[in-house]
Formats: sequence, structure tokens, C-alpha cells
Amino acid sequence: MAVWDDPDVDLLYEINGLAQSAPTWADRTMEYVGEYGIVIALVVLGLCAWWRVTRRADSREEAVVGFTGLVWTPLAAAAALLVNIPIRGFVERPRPFVEHKGLEVLVKGKDDFSFVSDHSTLAMALAVGIFMVHRRYGLVGILLAVAAGLSRVYMGVHYPTDVIGGLALGTAVTLLLAPAAIWLLTPVVAAIANTARVGALVWAGPGRSGGGSTAAQTSEGADGADGGSGHRDGSDVEPQRRRRGQRDDRDLAA
Repeated sequence: MAVWDDPDVDLLYEINGLAQSAPTWADRTMEYVGEYGIVIALVVLGLCAWWRVTRRADSREEAVVGFTGLVWTPLAAAAALLVNIPIRGFVERPRPFVEHKGLEVLVKGKDDFSFVSDHSTLAMALAVGIFMVHRRYGLVGILLAVAAGLSRVYMGVHYPTDVIGGLALGTAVTLLLAPAAIWLLTPVVAAIANTARVGALVWAGPGRSGGGSTAAQTSEGADGADGGSGHRDGSDVEPQRRRRGQRDDRDLAA
């Protein structure tokens, strides 16, 4: 079993070595997926989670909780990226291709610091935020975030520890700031949910218009009851008139 002098660098060469032996179309695909594709997929997952929350929630309160978590998700990603700015400035770790030769660099123009990975931070913050709202979509998102991190190493622009640090940072910021953020956002989302025009963005479940339909059904039932009683009253009066008419006829005949 080989002993690694520097596991971080050795892993970098192992993963990036796949790019050297891969066909050009595979590298181009990985470049697009790593730069844009996974983030777009996470946005789509967030929209799917929003659709399920607004359409499947049993009550307005449940929908408000879920929608608030989805509002926090992009805000958490932005907060994590802001937190990473001083971290990068403090660590000042150069990009791997600056200090190590022979790497296959698929993305040019990366001249900022390497630790921690912005893409990994962004992807994991989005994934954890989605996980807080919808477990199944969130697990898919976490797998996508890990794939985003691996793609950064594959492209030769990050060390594996840059990716690990980004995944940890995105998770920590999203979870640690969530209680305060949700406490602040919930009243705003609840107010939006109670509006007539945009309230359906928060909750459009089957019970949203239930009150009006129930009242209508109650009114219709009351009208039907009144109509039925009126019919019964008319049917009771009519035989009495016929009986009086028959007695009058008999009296006249006599």
C-alpha cells in the first residue's frame, strides 16, 4: 500500500488525471456542468420543492413554514459566499495549477485564491436549504453539491480540501443562521400568504378557498331547506282546500 506524502495533492492529481485521459467532449461537458449545470439543477430542485409546498401543504401555517425555508435558501447561499471573502483573504492559498505543474486546467482565468471553493459553498448552502424544506429533494441536492465539488478538482482549479471546506462552510452558515433568519422572515411570508393577489405563491392548496365554498354550500342548503318547507306547506294547504270544496258541493247538492 502506497504512503501518500500529501494526500491533498495526491488526490488532486488522481482526480485531475481523469481529465487528461478523457475525450475532449467529456471535458467540455464537465466544464459546463461544473461551472453552471449543477447550480441550475439546484435551482430547479428548489422550484420543485416550492411547487410541492404550495400545492401539497395541508394548512396555510404549514405552507408558510416551508416557503420561509425556501426564501432563506438563496439568502443563506449569499451569506455563505460573503463569509468566504475574509476566509480567502486570510488563508491566501494559491490555485493548485500555480504551484503544481502537469495539471489539466479546464477553466482559464481563475486567478483568485483557492480556499475555500465558492462553487462548493454555494451548492451545499442551496442543497441544505432545500433539505430543510423537503428531505428527498434535499438529499438529491446534497449529492449534486458533492458532485460540484469533485468537478472543481477534476477541472484542476481546486484542491480537495478546498472543496471539503466549501461544503462545510455552506452547511454551517445555512444551519447556524437559520433560526434567526426564519424568525425574521416568517411574519413577512405570513403577511404575503394572507394577501389575495400573491398569496397563492405561498399556499395554493385545496383548502385555500374552502371557506367560501363551504359558505356557499351552507347557503344553498339553507335555500333548499326553505324551498322544501315551502313545498310541504303548499301541499298541506291544497288538500284542505279540496276537502272544503267537497263539503261545499255536498251541502249544495243536499
